[in-house]
Amino acid sequence: MRAAPVCVDAYAKLTLSLRITGVRADGYHELEALAISVTEPHDSLVVTLVEGEVTTVSVVGEASAGVPNDASNLASRAARLMRGGGVDVHVHKRIPAGGGLGGGSADAAAVLAALASMTGRRLPPDEVASFGAALGADVPFCLSGGAAWMRGLGERIDPVSLPRLAVLVASPPFAVATADVYRAWDEMGGPRAEREVEPPVGLAGVADVLANDLEPAAEQVEPRLRGFREALEAAAGRSAILAGSGSSCAVLFDHRGDAAAAARRVQESLDCSAWLGAPAPAGYVLDP
Repeated sequence: MRAAPVCVDAYAKLTLSLRITGVRADGYHELEALAISVTEPHDSLVVTLVEGEVTTVSVVGEASAGVPNDASNLASRAARLMRGGGVDVHVHKRIPAGGGLGGGSADAAAVLAALASMTGRRLPPDEVASFGAALGADVPFCLSGGAAWMRGLGERIDPVSLPRLAVLVASPPFAVATADVYRAWDEMGGPRAEREVEPPVGLAGVADVLANDLEPAAEQVEPRLRGFREALEAAAGRSAILAGSGSSCAVLFDHRGDAAAAARRVQESLDCSAWLGAPAPAGYVLDP
């Protein structure tokens, strides 16, 4: 058993395209979504085994505002689900809450991976699926990471070849609640995406167009979102993609130099947080 603390970087989950394919009788939405792990923004965690049966979590960092540091935190729930207790989790938050970047799920997956490493426990596919059912549909993807089409409730993951891209992620100074966006989508009668974004060359053969069916609902829930996206597109010089249910948006580039220049323009002209990253082959890195 590995007793020393484990450090792990948890990468954001960026949804490049999202189509809602149906609504189940229980109200859950079925989808077809292309997702990638992206190196920035990312959270950093330290997971430590401690004496006793209590699991604790502490949250600090520039994106920590409003993130719970109690038993409701997904990282804490993941630790209790896998071990039962006796775990301390310290999270440095950089992935903004309410940004559509899967930060909570990424943290939960990182804790599961860290505990598996510390205890020598394997995570078979059926157990990973059960973690997804208990913690959230994004957790199985965050455990595998890379690039994949997610289907069903997100539990069916079909990996694809990782594209060579540079990714500019921008988050405005406001958040959007995922539950509110899905509720609005239902109330609007299930609209299809009004915009389709042509993918960069690096995504050739993976997706013909990128579209997000949640965008109309997200812009109704948070009217400032459309103006933010349009300002981002003007500064970056190309179309932006809504990240999941928002509020973050992403702009994709084939070349890092172009992305870096766009990032400078965005940071100079917009009131937002912006990161320049790249697709990651996994959802987390242990002992970085």
